[in-house]
Amino acid sequence: MTAFIHNFLKFFFLMTPFFVLSMYLSMTLGWEIKRKRVLALRIGFAVLAITMVLFFFGRWLFDVFGITLDAFRIGGGALLFLSAVGLVNGKVEDKKGEVIEDDSDEKISNISVVPLAIPVTVGPGTTAALLLFGAETSGIMNYLLNVCALSAAAAALTLVLYIGTAIERKLGRNGILIVTKITGLILAAMAAQMIFTGIRSFLVVQ
Repeated sequence: MTAFIHNFLKFFFLMTPFFVLSMYLSMTLGWEIKRKRVLALRIGFAVLAITMVLFFFGRWLFDVFGITLDAFRIGGGALLFLSAVGLVNGKVEDKKGEVIEDDSDEKISNISVVPLAIPVTVGPGTTAALLLFGAETSGIMNYLLNVCALSAAAAALTLVLYIGTAIERKLGRNGILIVTKITGLILAAMAAQMIFTGIRSFLVVQ
């Protein structure tokens, strides 16, 4: 159970839920609550599908391109660190997407994948981390554990978006900005750990 909670939190913060929430709220100004919730559900399904593909094909990609896990830990960690720095130093208000006034089913389907699933939720840093976690996983039980944790993280993200309007009322834009920066700090620590692990493993092998 401890391992599940640990992996769930790791995947959840990789998805930068409160930055995604800010973008989601910005792009759906003036929408009916019902349409916003439909969009939230579609974003959740899109994110789940994308993250599962990245998780399961990580090892295959490394084998095809001849990339070692330690090299990817260092490179992927650096990329994730840059994403974390962007969350900590940037202003959410500066990154608002264009307000989408059209809330038709076609428009909801389009923006649920691009840009809200990719690259807002699953950006370069998240992609690198998921590929690495997938490549490091071995054994049926570990795969099941990570799949359940990843599914739970996507469900939690969906829930955050689904009740996004209520969260905005409670926290306000400044509150969401603060939580986003805290998420950035957690991601920075995860990125540093990936880099340190890669360097340590490389030096031991050498």
